[in-house]
Amino acid sequence: MKTRLLIILALSLNSLPALAEIVVVTNPANPATRMLPDQVAQFFLGGSTIFTPLDHAKDSSLHKEFYEKVIKKSPSQVEAIWAKASFSGKGSPPKEFSNDAAIKKAVAAEPTALAYIDKASVDSSVKVLLTVP
Repeated sequence: MKTRLLIILALSLNSLPALAEIVVVTNPANPATRMLPDQVAQFFLGGSTIFTPLDHAKDSSLHKEFYEKVIKKSPSQVEAIWAKASFSGKGSPPKEFSNDAAIKKAVAAEPTALAYIDKASVDSSVKVLLTVP
């Protein structure tokens, strides 16, 4: 009986989607070499305009994981912050992209871009500033 339960547990764990290893990236021409999570949060919450943050679509699992791990807020809390900023004319939320490939293309075209992607998608079109623990 124990063996059967262990097999069922092992099979169910294997069917769970693996969490991505998230990295924060910028354009390779950008002089920045690394960034701390608090700094990343500042840009993604509108606290600074030195970088242009680019976002994954709200329904993306990467979006939710990024905001919870790096920004330390739920996506709904972030939406509320941006709604208030937009309403008061103090900024607008980051532009959303559907996948890592679209984000990498946008980052390659904008020297001040700041985005997050799955580490497996990293190539020479982006420079990694932070690996999310």
